Amino acid sequence: MMNKEPGHTKDVEPPDDLSLIKTRLINSSHDIRMSQPEGITYQHTVFCQTGLPYRNPGDELRRWERKQGNASLLINAGEIINPKTQDFVDVGLPFGPKPRLILTHLNSQALKTGSPVIEVESSLTAFVKRLGLDGNGRDIRAIKDHLSRLSVATIRLGFVLENRAVQVNTQIVKAFDLWFQKNEHQRVLWPSTVQLSEDYFQSLVKHAVPLDERAVAALSHSAMCLDVYAWLAQRLHRVKKEQPQFITWVALKDQFGYHYDRMDNFKRVFRTTLSMVHSQYPDARFQIDGKGMTLQHSQPPIRSRSHLLS
Repeated sequence: MMNKEPGHTKDVEPPDDLSLIKTRLINSSHDIRMSQPEGITYQHTVFCQTGLPYRNPGDELRRWERKQGNASLLINAGEIINPKTQDFVDVGLPFGPKPRLILTHLNSQALKTGSPVIEVESSLTAFVKRLGLDGNGRDIRAIKDHLSRLSVATIRLGFVLENRAVQVNTQIVKAFDLWFQKNEHQRVLWPSTVQLSEDYFQSLVKHAVPLDERAVAALSHSAMCLDVYAWLAQRLHRVKKEQPQFITWVALKDQFGYHYDRMDNFKRVFRTTLSMVHSQYPDARFQIDGKGMTLQHSQPPIRSRSHLLS
């Protein structure tokens, strides 16, 4: 079953300042064209082909399923125990840009250290600030909330490779303190460590896609932008030079615009999204017209995976 988010036809979270987003895109685009990346982050290939909900699907939706090409994603929302009442409490599905940003950070920290145990007390706050988000305000609170949602969700990642099916049944985050401590000034603190499940970590080592952290930061206001960027980063360098790949508007809408009722609305938003993504991935080669999108072989935003586990 393919999920559709009820009642929502927009992707981008309400921005605090559109001019600030535009400035970030321009500055980041210039930096990417002029210099090599200093920060590299990673996304699992399944999350490059399929995605989490763009908007909050509501507490009543407990199962999220997406399929695209050879990749399948199934997420079941989880529960956490309240230490005061000792009752399990439903936690909603992760949605929007924040869990996508969390995943790229946890992935990169695990791969760089070669360990599924991640020190996050300071690193996650630093990452949030590098993305240009509010290191002390509502962005931090939202990231804490989505870290909880990710930690208790049961996730199945599946993909077909050379006529064989590979499936990982796991919780991405195996363990951490779900009920954040507060200091004497009532400031919510990070847990000291987050532990990825061994199954997810081993799959990530084999199927990680490197991304330019500057691009991720510039696109962090939009879940669709993050998804399209990760998709192109994973896809374009696999397109054969002599064999461009054509994708119809219907297929594009099924992958990125499932929450739009009208094709014309999706086309308008997707073209804008694609323009923003292209500014952060200038080597991406594609054409888009009234029939659909043609992908051409392109250099990936990060040229080598040899540094994944140094």
